[in-house]
This record gives sequence, structure tokens and C-alpha cells, in this order.
Amino acid sequence: MPSAAPPAASPPPTASIAPSSLPPSLPTTHWPAVLAALACGIAISVLVGKVPLALGALRAELGLSLVQFGWVSSVLTTLAVLFALPVGLLAGRIGALRMVLAGLVLGAVGALAALPVHGIGGLLASRLVEGAAFLMVAVATPSLITAATAPAQRRLALSLWSTYMPLGVSVGLIGGAALIARAGWRALWLLSAVGLLAAALGLLLQRRHYAALRPAAGPSADSLRQTLQVLRQPLPWLLPAAFGAWALQHFALIVWMPAFMREQRGLDSASVAALTSLMLLVNIPGGLLGGVLMSRGVPRGPLIAVTHTLTGLLGLLAAADGLPDGLRYAACLAMSMIGGLVPAAVFSSSAVLARTPAQVAAVQGLILQGSQFGQFIGTPLIAAVVASAGHWSAARLVTASAAALGVLVGLCCHRLERRQAAAAAAATALARAA
Repeated sequence: MPSAAPPAASPPPTASIAPSSLPPSLPTTHWPAVLAALACGIAISVLVGKVPLALGALRAELGLSLVQFGWVSSVLTTLAVLFALPVGLLAGRIGALRMVLAGLVLGAVGALAALPVHGIGGLLASRLVEGAAFLMVAVATPSLITAATAPAQRRLALSLWSTYMPLGVSVGLIGGAALIARAGWRALWLLSAVGLLAAALGLLLQRRHYAALRPAAGPSADSLRQTLQVLRQPLPWLLPAAFGAWALQHFALIVWMPAFMREQRGLDSASVAALTSLMLLVNIPGGLLGGVLMSRGVPRGPLIAVTHTLTGLLGLLAAADGLPDGLRYAACLAMSMIGGLVPAAVFSSSAVLARTPAQVAAVQGLILQGSQFGQFIGTPLIAAVVASAGHWSAARLVTASAAALGVLVGLCCHRLERRQAAAAAAATALARAA
């Protein structure tokens, strides 16, 4: 594969990074290929959004306890926390397109395998398969987006990828409730399998636009060493921490606010689903705005710090017992929309940090691991704090702490980015002088 120089707007983060071997620079971005890749993310994230909707149906038919249902619901998150980075490293060896296609088919198999089950064992096994599929698609798809974009639009396209989760979960929430009511939970599982296979077909139709990507060539030790180079920097570890801090706050909105609306305000399931879906959907404009800001060169670190400051303040407002419910819900919407800037800033970082397709997958695996870790620890933390205090507003202690951590991480990122920019400028000046 011919080597291509990195875009001028994206200097090497450190002097130790190898020359870029990302796909050759395209004159224009092929947006149908980008959208086909985004559709894969939306289809796989439906697997995340469909389970909470089926709580009542699954417990009634399969006799699941709340603890058993919790295991079924948390399988995807647990797998991502443990294996997202290793899967990212593996994607560089077998190729992103192969991994995404295999993940989509595997997800469909997992969904279909749940149709004949009548107990917790079979359902949990199918969720393990779906969880592995989710990891494969979520980690490898950004490499396909990178291959189909021109360097000048790569940050924007990767920021667009940050909307895949709210889009997919919203599709599951909005369409799934009515489908389960009419045809049962198995109909939703069947439809999710069809969606995954349709996404795989769309990806195959665009495969020539990902042709520049090839599995890592050469000795395995050399290619792995090159991939691990990017993980020796602090930024690829700090940025997932910023994402995880936001994921914890957003998780409080999406999981605990619906519980609050049901238990404290007595809203029916349809109203709760509609209000929760809206909280998810407003996250999408925030992600798109983040993509525009990234493409215009807004510094990533300050954007993360300012965003966490605003989400922290809005979280305190949303949890204030003395305020009208309408104002508190408006604060939830604003918090979700503004918070969308964080995933956009973090996902787009691989356009700067990674110099090879394998490094893109490794960075994206680390990002996914960080975001899922925030959700993973969010449930027990918020549950413990609320149970100890005896009221839902105590959740603000957790969200405010996460926001403070995000501000600190954003400031650290800004400091590192300034150092790297200065080093790159000095290297360029020396090269011109020579």
C-alpha cells in the first residue's frame, strides 16, 4: 500500500510516531460510504437499546429476577470494559472491513439464537454473542470512515460517528415499545437481526471505497510494536477518561431519570419512553456541532473542559428538588445536547493521534473501553449514593464529581496538545532550516 503524508492540519503528536500509512489522501470524501459505516453503528447499537424495553416481557415469560435481568442487560458493557482494547489491536491484524462484516453477521446470529430460548441460560449466551459483535463493529468501523474521507474532512466524519449510539438506542426505544406491545419481545430481536444484515449488505455495496485498508503486513511483532506506539502517549489514555466521565453523567440521565419519573412522578411507560428518547435524540445535534468545531480547528482540551463545566452545572440544576419539573427536564435536555460535544471531540482524535489503520482501531478500542467503564461504574455508584441518602437528588454528587474530573482531564489534554504543537512547529522550522 503506498504511503501518504499526513494532512498538514494534523501534525504527528510526538516525534516517536511512525510516518503515516493511513489510506492515501482522497480528493473528496465519499459520503455514501461514510453513511453506510454509520448505519452499521446504528444497527449494532440497537442491541443495546432493545433490552431495557423488554424488561417486563422478559421477566413475565422467562421468570427472570431483577438480578438475572441485570446480568442480561450489562453483558455488553462488561465485555467492552474488559476487551475493547484487545479487539482494537486484533482489528489491525485481520482488517477493519472483515471485522465489521463478521461482527454484523455475528450480531444477527446472536439475536436469532435468542428466539427459541425459554430460560436465563440461553438468553445470556445469546447476549454474550451480541456483546462480542458489538465490540467488533464499534471498534473497527471508524477505520472504514477514515478510509472513505479526505484528510480535511476526517475529523468531521469521525465526529459524525459519535452519534451512532444515541441514534441506535433511540431507534430501539421509539420503535421497540410498540413492536413488543403488539408482537412480543422476539419480534424486536428478529427485527434487530434483519437490521444488522441489511447494514452488512450496505457495507458490501460500498466496499470499494474502503479498498485502501489492508490488514497489517509484515512480521507480527513489528506491526504490533508500531500499533502500540500510539498507546505510549498520555493523550490516548486521557481522552477516554474524559469520555468516561461524560458517559457516567449521561448514564445517570438515561437510566436513573426514567426510574425517577416512574417512581416519584408516577408517569406511565409510554411517557417515560418518549421523554427518555428525547433526551437521547438531543445528544445528536451536540455531536454534530462538535464535529463542525473540530473540523474548524477548535482546541480539543478546552472544549472538553468547558463542556464538562456546563454539564456539571446543568446536572446540579436537574437534581434540584425545589425547582419545577419542567425546568429540571429542560436542564436534562440541555445537559444531553451540550454533552454531545465530548464524544465528538474524543472520537475525532484518532485523525490526529493515529498514523496507521491499526493505530486507528487501537485508539478507538481504548475510547470505547473508557466510555463503557464510565457506564459500568455509574450504576453501583449512583445506586449506593441514592440508597444511602434516601432521595434521588443525591445522584448529583456522582454526576458533579464526574464533571469535575472531566474538567481536570480536559485541562491536562490542552497542556499536552500545546506542548506537542510547539514540538511539531520546532521540528518543522528545523527541517526548513536544513
